[in-house]
Amino acid sequence: MDFQHFDIAGVVLFIPRRISDDRGFFSETFNVRALASGGVTGDFVQDNHSLSVQRGVVRGLHYQLPPAAQDKLVRVTRGSILDIAVDIREGSPTYGQHVAVTLSAENWQQLWVPKGFAHGFCTLEPDTEVVYKATDYYAPEFDRGLRWNDPDLGITWPVTAEGAILSAKDAVAPLFRGLEAPFQY
Repeated sequence: MDFQHFDIAGVVLFIPRRISDDRGFFSETFNVRALASGGVTGDFVQDNHSLSVQRGVVRGLHYQLPPAAQDKLVRVTRGSILDIAVDIREGSPTYGQHVAVTLSAENWQQLWVPKGFAHGFCTLEPDTEVVYKATDYYAPEFDRGLRWNDPDLGITWPVTAEGAILSAKDAVAPLFRGLEAPFQY
């Protein structure tokens, strides 16, 4: 498994190897030792799987407050997404900045989104399936979000505000400017 680090500390891109032949392929998509060698440690307790049937579905930007904060290991098994991780760690030199990566079934990459980041994605094609591991359980009382298209975050999304397909909750998420950062760098 290969990996790439970013200028924003903590987020890691993983590229699992695929062994292909005339039958198809084999890939080891999760290996604790390999992930640890790239800086990822954590005990996963939950897997999540979403299907977005249309291009332009935006999910996020989500995070959970401590003590239920989650690290996530995100991958795409069908289709593609623009995956976003926004640094919301107070005191971080990259506070308010983001990493944007295209994840797809074709490129087979995975993004590690640690605690202290708001996470979201936009589907780039119909019938996109996203699977991710989480290090804590979903806890609705600790669930929070930021407005996906907040101009202060400067994220270049592949969809307009009018074209984005959002949940009611995501459409009215608060702006970054009013965030009382729940995480320390």
